[in-house]
Amino acid sequence: MSPKSGTPKKNLMLFSGRAHRELAEEVAQHLNVTITPQTAHTFANGELFVRFEESVRGTDAFVIQSHTNPINEWVMEQLIMVDALKRASAKRITVVMPFYPYARQDKKHKGREPISARLIADLFKTAGADRIMTVDLHTAQIQGFFDGPVDHLFAQTLLADHIKKTYGGADITVVSPDSGRVRLAEKWAAQLGDRPIAFIHKTRDPDKPNQAVANRVVGQVEGKLCILVDDMIDTGGTIVKATDALLAEGAADVVIATTHGILSDPATERLSNCKAREVIVTNSLPIAPEKRFPNLTVLSIAPMLAEAIQQVFEDGSVTSLFDGNA
Repeated sequence: MSPKSGTPKKNLMLFSGRAHRELAEEVAQHLNVTITPQTAHTFANGELFVRFEESVRGTDAFVIQSHTNPINEWVMEQLIMVDALKRASAKRITVVMPFYPYARQDKKHKGREPISARLIADLFKTAGADRIMTVDLHTAQIQGFFDGPVDHLFAQTLLADHIKKTYGGADITVVSPDSGRVRLAEKWAAQLGDRPIAFIHKTRDPDKPNQAVANRVVGQVEGKLCILVDDMIDTGGTIVKATDALLAEGAADVVIATTHGILSDPATERLSNCKAREVIVTNSLPIAPEKRFPNLTVLSIAPMLAEAIQQVFEDGSVTSLFDGNA
């Protein structure tokens, strides 16, 4: 008996959780596809249900979810979506999580602590994910937690382009809010044209446990436009103290640039009242109208996500999108 030959075909299908539908719709527009219709609801006891309204057999599935508050609910919803796709015979499942949940729990600081970032990777692998796509991980080592390909995208290019267009002619110094993010500041400095860097040295008051005090600037910032960079802003305490420290040292102005605007209370109040000239974030997480303030700028990562999804679908190079640095 001779084997029967066929022409394999690939179909890209995009799926969205309920946490940040706007971002998924923007990605779909750039890809020129529609989000696959689904039924999703929450039962009275908090259990989640998802069912896709179209056949997904043999498809190349991309599942987008932004892990905002309540984070555990949206993680579970994405896990359920992946499980549904696996059981419906999707050929390949790529989990697109612009903000990787539990990324700050990437190692044990003391005994008897979890490494929750690894647990997240294990959960999605067990659910049936073949690949993960994420943006600006808290630490690069998280890529090794998932047993499969991880596309680590960089929103730094998007943020840096905005800085160059808006403040390109200024005397810029790139500042890390603590010593642990100096490597990130170095990357920023190179992308902005070999600018000098500085960082905030944080000490702790023995009479105030669990409270870090940003009190000393290491590097020359007097008369400079300081670009204060980080991967995320949660409650805003660290970044606002760093802003105050820079201005106290004679900085001409401060611009805050970060990828993930978590903006847990009281971040909006702190940032709107601080003396930073501009706060720049991306839409990796939804930012509700009540969390926005006049000097907040939100840049869209949808074009970057769409291009990366297209490259993965066509078996192209995601690394090439970032000049070989991804």
